Amino acid sequence: MTEELLKERKEAMLALINDPTYVPMKIKELAMLLDVPREKRDELKEVLDALVADGKVGLSKRGKYGKPEAFTLIGTFCGHAKGFGFVTVEGMDQDVFIPAEKTKDAMHGDTVQITASPASKGKRPEGAVIKVIERANQTIVGFYQKNKNFGFVVPDNQKINADVFIPQGKDMGAVTGHKVVVRLTDFGGEHKNPEGVITEIIGHVNDPGTDILSIVKAYGIPDEYPPEVMKQVSRIPDEVAKEDMAGRKDIRDWQTVTIDGEDAKDLDDAITISRESYGYKLGVHIADVSHYVTEGSPLDEEALNRGTSVYLVDRVIPMLPHKLSNGICSLNAGTDRLALSCIMEIDPQGRVLGHEIAETVIRVDRRMTYTAVNAIVTDRDGKTMEEYADFVEMFDLMKELADILREKRRQRGSIDFDFPESKIILDEKGRPVDIKPYERNAATKIIEDFMLMANETIAEDYFWQDIPFVYRTHDNPDPEKMKRLGVFINNFGYTIRTHDGEVHPKELQKLLKKIEGTEEEALISRLTLRSMKQAKYMPVCSGHFGLAAKYYTHFTSPIRRYPDLQIHRIIKENLRGGLSEKRIAHYDKILTGVTIQCSATERRAEEAERETIKLKKCEYMSKRIGEIFDGVISGVTNWGFYVELPNTVEGLVHVNELHGDYYVFNEERMELKGEMSGKTYKLGQKIQVVVTGTDRLTKTIDFIPAKNLELPEEEA
Repeated sequence: MTEELLKERKEAMLALINDPTYVPMKIKELAMLLDVPREKRDELKEVLDALVADGKVGLSKRGKYGKPEAFTLIGTFCGHAKGFGFVTVEGMDQDVFIPAEKTKDAMHGDTVQITASPASKGKRPEGAVIKVIERANQTIVGFYQKNKNFGFVVPDNQKINADVFIPQGKDMGAVTGHKVVVRLTDFGGEHKNPEGVITEIIGHVNDPGTDILSIVKAYGIPDEYPPEVMKQVSRIPDEVAKEDMAGRKDIRDWQTVTIDGEDAKDLDDAITISRESYGYKLGVHIADVSHYVTEGSPLDEEALNRGTSVYLVDRVIPMLPHKLSNGICSLNAGTDRLALSCIMEIDPQGRVLGHEIAETVIRVDRRMTYTAVNAIVTDRDGKTMEEYADFVEMFDLMKELADILREKRRQRGSIDFDFPESKIILDEKGRPVDIKPYERNAATKIIEDFMLMANETIAEDYFWQDIPFVYRTHDNPDPEKMKRLGVFINNFGYTIRTHDGEVHPKELQKLLKKIEGTEEEALISRLTLRSMKQAKYMPVCSGHFGLAAKYYTHFTSPIRRYPDLQIHRIIKENLRGGLSEKRIAHYDKILTGVTIQCSATERRAEEAERETIKLKKCEYMSKRIGEIFDGVISGVTNWGFYVELPNTVEGLVHVNELHGDYYVFNEERMELKGEMSGKTYKLGQKIQVVVTGTDRLTKTIDFIPAKNLELPEEEA
């Protein structure tokens, strides 16, 4: 069909479909209506499909053609630096691809209305944005470039591919190199840039701290408290009042300790333990934050808005103001504190025989560090044991019980990811000087084991009481991701068993046990974790795959997590005479919104933390251009492969840097193979690489294979 004829038929078909009397029809019905013979139906379909691709005609799942708005979908737009994007639609297995010329004025994160053609074999569905329903970006953070009479802001977020035009007089006096916040006044369009007004100058790109603060602003993480919150905080006392202790279980005479990192200031959990005839009495005592942060108050609303404390490489942005998080709510040694306690009776096999949940008053005897406790229970360091002589027996008993609890979890299939997280050491100007692993030790595991036990005990109790509650849930992994993980670990000689695409947590646990102590342990552990779904908060209890637990919640950190604070309120109300029908209805009404908000703010915090780590890793490697590193191939794509170094830094070897051959990507085997040489680069393969460049804007690091630096024999 000629272009002219196609255009003519498109116009005729559009006129028909836009007629007010037209009802959506299938190709067969349309052909009959238009008297199109059977042999010409392919041509009719070609015309209609071209109109669908242009976004001018809609196509239903049942194959009916009609006006675009008749068959539209609603989803979230994910942009790409090259202009195209994808739309995630709830309930659809695949994202819808949106070509650059069909994105309209949609930006990354926007809720959009789209048309989509059905997916053809081997391809994802393709569509067009009809309109933007809800804007995700009222403000954008970026790098300002000033021209004579105007300027542009280059967004930090690479998924926003258009620079923002800043008219003269709307730049607050910013100069080239400033990182700024711009409020959008016009979202632009197909041939027009977005336009905006600069509302804040964060600082110059080279000023210490500007890089991290830019990420904070870009993610919309609140870093200042509203005046009404601080007014409420000013009325909170510095010490626990006597009247606040009334009616509480007084356990100030129990030997009590906190165990945290050296730098921790928000101490929200304390431990008591004793040996009993039945086994052990373990007390997990959690700061009673809900006593000071009352429901519906400005403090409560701000805490829910934040959802969580955010831990970045150079700062902590707390959920609650310091007067609470480091003061009255922190279980500081030698002070009376209000707590919510879970006191468990545990037998020698690690079974909870009984438990008591109580409002308590506690007094911590010693503020311990993981380092000191580990020196006692693992290293048996004489000097440390002498310093804490009155507590050595307590710590030994803790380790004894923690080992039992961990073994019990192991037997049921709980997965323990014991790989190092990155700890980036900064100098006084915020520049990275070293990247070290955060090592877990016996002391960190003791606290993890006790917190897990308390969380499970509380969750099971409230599940069977059948009252509104917040649970921490973790769904079974996606079968496709498990299949890809199986391909990856095959490169190392490991396997995992699946049944109908499903995997039991014990299989992943066995894998992690097999790789323990091997060179590939950190890499496989991290990729196994990435292959699993993200945990989330839910008002229904659907179990926790990773822990192989039927019941799980977050009870132990109300200073830094809102879900914990929320369930503390429910628990206390229940302890004080139970929930009335009115209060049950109230919690039923709010908990879905609370869990959605808390899951979203948790993701936001995690993403911001990842971005700051990537940024500092990039900055660290920028000082090591030309240096050679040993690494392992951690990802393979058609554009190259990623290499992870022992210090957890990851960079890309682009396929264009693989000289002397043409490399083809085999997705099933996850490898790049040279057509002439047969040489392969595959997942898990060890390789030496050279750092060739870094880009702080995209937070990426470029490598080339070290062999690329070797001279050919005739030149040597």
